[in-house]
Amino acid sequence: MEKTPLLKMNLCRSLFFNKIDNLPLVIPESGEFILCIKINTAESSNIEPDPSQFLGNLLYSGQKINENPAQEQVELPQGHYLFTQCRTNTALNKEEWLDLAIEQQKDGLWERNKLKDLLYIRFLYEDGAFVTQIYRGIADGD
Repeated sequence: MEKTPLLKMNLCRSLFFNKIDNLPLVIPESGEFILCIKINTAESSNIEPDPSQFLGNLLYSGQKINENPAQEQVELPQGHYLFTQCRTNTALNKEEWLDLAIEQQKDGLWERNKLKDLLYIRFLYEDGAFVTQIYRGIADGD
């Protein structure tokens, strides 16, 4: 498992996806997917969040846009984010990406960032590895 350190990122352009009901059980090499999850308010600014209470509602999931303009779209909006990613031989499961998101929150709060309460998890395959990217908006970065 290869993790990148916590970075501040200015996403200059929104990334768009076709809205889907659920992620596939196994992330295919040819796919690119996104989840947008609201973090429970009580845990969103806690330096030691409870993993069992961290995630709130799934707001949407999406798959990389194909040529179907009639399908509803969702996005990872442009903006300022804390960003981290992990490259592995297989896509991360929920427990693994949740651990990564919690570690990102701890590091972000330690560095005195004011974090937004939406969590974006992007799954893709590039350069022979599965990549899981975690995006967390920075409120004072707007």
